[in-house]
Amino acid sequence: NKINYDTFYKINDEASIFFYNQLLSTDGTFALAYIKNRSVNQEIAQKFKLGFSPKDSGSLKRHLINLKFSEDQLVEVGLLRRGDQGITKDTFRNRLMFPIQDKQGRVVGFGGRTLDDSNPKYLNTSQSPIFDKSKNLYGFNHAYDTIRKQKAVVIVEGYMDAIAAHQHGYNNVVASMGTSLTISQVNLVK
Repeated sequence: NKINYDTFYKINDEASIFFYNQLLSTDGTFALAYIKNRSVNQEIAQKFKLGFSPKDSGSLKRHLINLKFSEDQLVEVGLLRRGDQGITKDTFRNRLMFPIQDKQGRVVGFGGRTLDDSNPKYLNTSQSPIFDKSKNLYGFNHAYDTIRKQKAVVIVEGYMDAIAAHQHGYNNVVASMGTSLTISQVNLVK
C-alpha cells in the first residue's frame, strides 16, 4: 500500500539526514577523518549523502521515534533490529553510512562500513519492502543521465570505488554493493 511505501522513504530520508548531521558532529570526527583520508571531498560527500551512525545503540531510534515513526516501521525498513527479548536496537552503530538511493533519488536502504575492527566490515540494510540489494546499484541515480548519454556504464564493487570515480569526473560509474552482478541489476542499466 502506497502510504507505507511513502512512510518508508520518509523514514530513510530522515535517517539519512540524521547520519549526515552526526558526521558533522564531534562524534563523527573519526568518520570524517576516514573520508578525508580516502581523498573524498566535501562536495562528493554531500552529493552521496555520506553520514555516520553513532556507537550508541539507540540514538537513531530515539530520533526517529521523536519524529512519530513507530518501532515496528523502523524494524520493517531495517533501521532497527529486534532481539530475542523483543528489545530493539539501531542496526548500524559506529559506521560510515552510505545511503542507497533508487533512480528517483529516494533513499531505499543503507550500507555501513565499520570504523573499528568489528565485523562485518560492511553491513547493508536487510531486504525490506523498498530495498533489495540484488535489484539496486549504488550511485545509479547520479549516473543515470551520463549512462544514457554515453551509452556506457562501468560497474565497480564498492561504494568508495563509485564515489572516487564520480569525484574524478567518471559519472557513468555504479557499484554492485559487494554482490555478484544480477540479472535485475543488468536490466536496471539496460
